[in-house]
Amino acid sequence: MTTSSPETARLDLEPAIARERGINPAVAERYAGKSACVIGAGFGGLALAIRLQSHGIATTVIEGRDKPGGRAYYWQKDGFTFDAGPTVITDPPCLEELWKLTGHDIAEDVELMKVMPFYRLNWPDGTNFDYSNDEADLNAEIAKLNPDDVVGYQRFLQYASEVHEEGYVKLGTVPFLDFKSMIKAAPALVKKQAWRSVYDMVSSFVESEKLREALSFHTLLVGGSPMKTSSIYALIHKLEKDGGVWWARGGTNRLIAGMVRHFERLGGTIRTGDAVKQVHTVGTRATEVETESGHRQRFDAVASNADIMHSYKQLLGESVRGQKYAKSLSRKSFSPSLFVVHFGLEGTWPGIPHHMILFGPRYKGLVEDIYKHGVLPQDFSIYLHHPTVTDPGMAPAGKSTFYALVPVAHLGKLALDWDEVGPQLEKTVLDEVGRRLIPDIHDRIVTKFHYTPKDFREDLNAHLGSAFSLEPVLWQSAYMRGHNRDDVIENFYLVGAGTHPGAGIPGVVGSAKATAGIVLEDLAAKATA
Repeated sequence: MTTSSPETARLDLEPAIARERGINPAVAERYAGKSACVIGAGFGGLALAIRLQSHGIATTVIEGRDKPGGRAYYWQKDGFTFDAGPTVITDPPCLEELWKLTGHDIAEDVELMKVMPFYRLNWPDGTNFDYSNDEADLNAEIAKLNPDDVVGYQRFLQYASEVHEEGYVKLGTVPFLDFKSMIKAAPALVKKQAWRSVYDMVSSFVESEKLREALSFHTLLVGGSPMKTSSIYALIHKLEKDGGVWWARGGTNRLIAGMVRHFERLGGTIRTGDAVKQVHTVGTRATEVETESGHRQRFDAVASNADIMHSYKQLLGESVRGQKYAKSLSRKSFSPSLFVVHFGLEGTWPGIPHHMILFGPRYKGLVEDIYKHGVLPQDFSIYLHHPTVTDPGMAPAGKSTFYALVPVAHLGKLALDWDEVGPQLEKTVLDEVGRRLIPDIHDRIVTKFHYTPKDFREDLNAHLGSAFSLEPVLWQSAYMRGHNRDDVIENFYLVGAGTHPGAGIPGVVGSAKATAGIVLEDLAAKATA
């Protein structure tokens, strides 16, 4: 277990110290003596912790694993750095804001690097499609697939801009705590035909099946089926077009490290290697947080960045509220899991871009096998991550770091013995990458390992081994998703993929902004009561 310096956890922040950290002394005085705990050091948890600490609230982050990151964990093996994911950084301003709150610059702690093209999409017939926000290049790529779709794409982009304004700018950081807030937002969403799927909406604008796949696969990166996820998620295209796609030098893990550094600079405390065992409650209030080591501490506010089912079934499992809501959650649909092969190769590959999607022979059928039928298909689509083409330092000189990711059904739909199936699927995935891109891949492998749905369940306490928490379908969005503040336990909050607005870096960072607003309002009200 590691803990930052004890003196950083002072409850009363002196004006001189506040100013030194960039915290407004008047704001710090408003929250003097207030404390908060954030359970889990993923992107959402750290973003929330930074926001609370920026207001002078003595905030402690408790992380069960040996280092921060959550799903953005990492490993170092044989000189290679392997990010667990996520690997696509969009909307840098939502991250930059975390530093600007106290007059700092994200560049103090993180170097963001542009990635171009955003993705190269490849089909079994050899067709390549480079997706970027360079308008001339992108139009040329679309024209290769179908010249008539250039105009259709512009119409789709206009639609994406409109849903981005409604679904991300206006609602992405707004908590939905009651049904009235949902009703208020409904007319705009109905007007944008939010009941239609992303794939269905894309298909109304373009005719090429390959382009339909190119414009709808993004939902898979946040755990949603292109055929079921609300068309509101077309907003991802606007995010990418305006803000680009980025990489943090050294890996996504360096973005996490930068957030931790900034949090501690502001006086925050982080404990690692000591998982939270229970959140104790008295009546309708969370009172103490207890860890596996037996450490117990009282807090004015407790927020969980842990898996939403774990938060209620285990952490709040001794309370009536925890038991009741866990039962309700068990009836909801959860996103699929992932099978990921991490591997380091001899040689460099300048012709393989940072992000590739290797589509399989099927699209709709494959998605249905994963989301609906719960079978392990013989064919698959692969997301191939090749960070060393952007950042050679991710591998030893003359070598390359990769991972190949395949969506698979979660453990509730696909109950396999992953200890047995994992090595077989690993070989099959590497064979396919070799067949499509690197013929002698097996001869070049320096190191490799894989990560399965079982690992998601055991390492991250992910319900059913889901990689993205609740499935992002319309009937599990906004008010119908986990609430940023619990309905019964008045000082227990949620942040991360299981609450509004959902998974992905912009999503969980947005949830942190929504949750922080409620915590600050609640603590300020309590201070003046």
